[in-house]
Amino acid sequence: MSDNKQRRQEAMKNLEKEINSRDRSEKMKPLGVVVSAALAIVLIVVGIVFATKYTGSEESIEASGAPTPSELMPEQNLSPISLARKNPLPETVTCAYNEDGSEAAKKVSLPATDNVPTSGTANVALQTNKGTIDLELDRAVSPCTVNAITHLAAEGYYNDTVCHRLTTSGIKVLQCGDPSGSGAGGPGFQFANEFPTDEATDEEKSAPKIYPRGTIAMANAGVDTNGSQFFLNYGDSPLAPNYTYFGKISESGLKVLDEIAASGTKDGKEDGAPAEEIKIESASVS
Repeated sequence: MSDNKQRRQEAMKNLEKEINSRDRSEKMKPLGVVVSAALAIVLIVVGIVFATKYTGSEESIEASGAPTPSELMPEQNLSPISLARKNPLPETVTCAYNEDGSEAAKKVSLPATDNVPTSGTANVALQTNKGTIDLELDRAVSPCTVNAITHLAAEGYYNDTVCHRLTTSGIKVLQCGDPSGSGAGGPGFQFANEFPTDEATDEEKSAPKIYPRGTIAMANAGVDTNGSQFFLNYGDSPLAPNYTYFGKISESGLKVLDEIAASGTKDGKEDGAPAEEIKIESASVS
């Protein structure tokens, strides 16, 4: 193996280690490390090919900052995630909610695990200080997720909690569900990803798709680390399919989200706390 080839491989290994470390320190961000890793590695490989072809030397390659998703893969070239399973689930499933060893941000019991239905919908109304955001949760695509969210809502877990994160560029989401308001809190248990992750091939899991405006998905700190946090897509968001889709936002709810997004973030950046506090005063299930 040539020295240049060894250096390339070591550089990629170091890149992956750095990204994994960053992911652990930035828990619960919807835009996961899979997208960042894929973009950075593509950039390195393209640079190597360019230098080899046009300069005849691999020594001149230097890693640079990865481009944004819009620069490398424009949103119009990405296909949206499907909102229905290819293969229907059985009438009921068994779910697993495992204690994760952390202290719950708010005391709550574990959801039921047996005979969880996979048909129909559940309606959750988020009454916020800016208006009501109605959600329709789809049991057919992600029954264990819907079971967890409705359980948390019914036990008052989401009452008097803030939506701590607004992102206005690249992905367009309002993230909620952490009673601590820090973005690192959860219910003390975690559960596995569902749709579309569980139907995606390994190749598809690293290829960004569009989570369309009006969809709801779970935030996580890596695949199969779902807890209580979720994000509301008020615009099309390019993400790898590593976030469980589990329902839709009503048109009236989207109007509320549009007004929240229009106010921007507290510090004027593209990603941060909303300019005005967004509080879920109550979450009710019907």
